[in-house]
Amino acid sequence: MTARIIDGKAIAKKLRAEYAERIVALKAKHGVVPGIAVILVGDNPASEVYVRNKISACRETGIHSELVRLPADAPEAEVLARIDALNADPAVHGILVQLPLPPHIDVPKVLERIDVSKDVDGFHLYNVGALVVGNTVFPPCTPFGVQKLLEHENVPIEGRNVVVVGASNIVGKPMALMLMKQEATVCICHKKTRNLGMFTRLADILVVAAGVPGLISADMVKEGVVVIDVGINRLPDGRLVGDVDFEDVRHKASLITPVPGGVGPMTITMLLHNTLGSAERSVAAKV
Repeated sequence: MTARIIDGKAIAKKLRAEYAERIVALKAKHGVVPGIAVILVGDNPASEVYVRNKISACRETGIHSELVRLPADAPEAEVLARIDALNADPAVHGILVQLPLPPHIDVPKVLERIDVSKDVDGFHLYNVGALVVGNTVFPPCTPFGVQKLLEHENVPIEGRNVVVVGASNIVGKPMALMLMKQEATVCICHKKTRNLGMFTRLADILVVAAGVPGLISADMVKEGVVVIDVGINRLPDGRLVGDVDFEDVRHKASLITPVPGGVGPMTITMLLHNTLGSAERSVAAKV
C-alpha cells in the first residue's frame, strides 16, 4: 500500500475561492467588507513571516487587513489599549495577536482582552473552554484545518480510534475535543507517554503535533491508517520536515499529509473562514 497524499494547498485554494465569492456577495448586498487587525509586537523574524503570509492571504480573498505594529518594549497597557480600540471598531471583525509576545507581557491577559466575537484565532478562554460543550464561537485554526481536511477527504470519524500525539493548548487538546464531538474514541499522548508505539498502532486516524522531527515511523502505525502531520521542523540542512517519517510511513498509510503543503495552508485558510463568519454574523445581528 502507498498512501494517497492529502494536498492541503489545493484544498485551501478551493476553500479560499469559495470565501472570495461570499465576500463579494456580502459587500454587494450589505456594503460590508470583512476586516481583520493583526497586532505584532517586536520584530521576531518568524512572526514577521507568519504575519506577512496572513495579510497576503487576506488580500487574495478580499478581506481588509490592518497591521498594528508595536515595538518590543511597548508596555502591556498599550497593547491592551489597542485591543480595546479594535474591539470597539465595527469595521474590524477579527483581531489576532501574533505570538510569541515579549516576556514582560502577560499572554493570557492579552488574549482574554479580545472580544470573544472577534477572537478569530480561537485562543480566548471562552472559545477554548466552550470546546468542551461543543459550543465555541471560533475553533482554533490549526485543529479546525485538520477537521476540514478530514471532511474534504470523506474520512469517517464516528466510532473511529483516533490518537493525538501532542497535548498543547493550541493543537492537541482542542483537536481531541473536536474529534470527540464527532464521536470518535480519542487517546491523547504526549512527551511523557511511555511506549508511544503501543498507542499509535491502535489508531485509525493519527494526528501528530509533537514538534519532534521523524517521531513516528512505519513500525508505529497499522496498515491503512490516516496520518495527519501537524509538525513543522527545520533541520540543520535547512529542510522542513514533519513529526512523521513521511517516506517510511506513506507505504503503510491510506492517506497522509505532507510537510510542507499539508496542514499549514489550512491554518491560515481557517483564519479567513473565521473572519468571514464573524462579518456575516455581524450583518445578521443587524437585520
